[in-house]
Amino acid sequence: MSNEPGPTAVERFFRMRERGTTVRTEVLGGATTFATMAYIIVVNPAVLQFAGLPVGPSTVATILVAAVGSILMGLYANRPLAVAPYMGENAFLAFGLTALGIGWQLRLGAVFVAGLVFVAITLFRLRTWLAAAVTPSQKHSFAAGIGLFLAFIGLYQTGVVTSFVEGTPAPPAGTEVLVKPPVPVKIGNFYDPRVQLAVFGFLVTAALLCRGVKGALLIGIVVTAVAGYLTGHGTAPAGVVALPFTGEYSLEPIAFQLDIVGVLKLSFLPVLLTLFLMSFLDTLATLVGVGAAAGMLDEKGNFPEAEKPMLVDAAACVFSAVVGSSTSGAYIESAAGVREGARTGLAAVTTGVLFAAALFFIPLVQPLQGLAYAYGPALVAVGVMMVGSVRDIEWDDPVEATAALVTLAMIVFTYNIANGLTAGLIIHPLLKVLAGRGREVTAGGAVLGAASLVYYVFGLPH
Repeated sequence: MSNEPGPTAVERFFRMRERGTTVRTEVLGGATTFATMAYIIVVNPAVLQFAGLPVGPSTVATILVAAVGSILMGLYANRPLAVAPYMGENAFLAFGLTALGIGWQLRLGAVFVAGLVFVAITLFRLRTWLAAAVTPSQKHSFAAGIGLFLAFIGLYQTGVVTSFVEGTPAPPAGTEVLVKPPVPVKIGNFYDPRVQLAVFGFLVTAALLCRGVKGALLIGIVVTAVAGYLTGHGTAPAGVVALPFTGEYSLEPIAFQLDIVGVLKLSFLPVLLTLFLMSFLDTLATLVGVGAAAGMLDEKGNFPEAEKPMLVDAAACVFSAVVGSSTSGAYIESAAGVREGARTGLAAVTTGVLFAAALFFIPLVQPLQGLAYAYGPALVAVGVMMVGSVRDIEWDDPVEATAALVTLAMIVFTYNIANGLTAGLIIHPLLKVLAGRGREVTAGGAVLGAASLVYYVFGLPH
């Protein structure tokens, strides 16, 4: 008889021996994932304040979503995938919808309705079907385009680049039609200490990333903020510990304040479509990326039992809207924990518990949220990591290459994520048909293309 002790209740629940891991490895992996994505506590409220959400309550909502979503992912899906509000979607809500002149209550309503749609199509397994209809090149162009968009926002917020002109003046009377266009942006004032701090912050963050340091983004934000404080361009934390859900950290100003009725209009369909596309593609990319790193993919490259993590991020999206934050889902930074050996949901539970603990230390990070020169470089760094997806685009295929370039250009040059995603989804099947390759257009691709066309026919492209 073997003297080896039997598995504990925790090991049995998370099927640890089956996946060749231990409690220690899972806890370490979960802590590593937390360190790599804790920057969201600072960056997400800083971005959403441009949509009108107050920073204090928004910070609590961000942390709460990450805690509840990650723990639910671990307990229900048993996967080492942490959950938090998505980068990209928050930028769309804060910046992409500005021209529509809608309030943050309506934007949260859109997140809620989109979350319900995610739940429905996940239960009916339509989400997996639609995701499979998007070609790999399209998926990579979406990721790269959003990365460029985030980098541009970071550069602009820090003052590294700034506006050169407002609008495009008409050519003078009597002159030729083709005149030299005004330059839309220009290099910023590098004599400004805050711009210099931003450049310093990016170099620190980039160096840490190059060295593979865990939590590089968060460390970069903190180091830059400290440098700003020492040079007289920042303030010290007013405290270290505070009770959440009270005073300035109460959720009352934003929780359950969403406008759902206003979302149920045809003119608002483009917003819902964009949130839907961005979120389900983000989740798909995370499942494939983390699954590959953990050796979880099957022989066809699919993530087994994908409906479970997809259902969790759908539920997290609904919860996020209710408490007052942006679209949420599985985070690609979970790959950091996987690289440390995480293979089960205990890692995600660990990450969630650490986020829950962070609720009591908000005063420590709050000063960072008003320092664009501190969090802006993190946006650029996230952009760097996302733009790497361009290498996986099939540039030798003229259809894929054209659709990808249209997506990238429309996202960045129109300063709107919705324009890029929908334009790419429309032109891809159209080019297939025009190139005599109509048989390659899938039913799902046609559905997505037709739905995207609604954006330009009935929506409010801007």
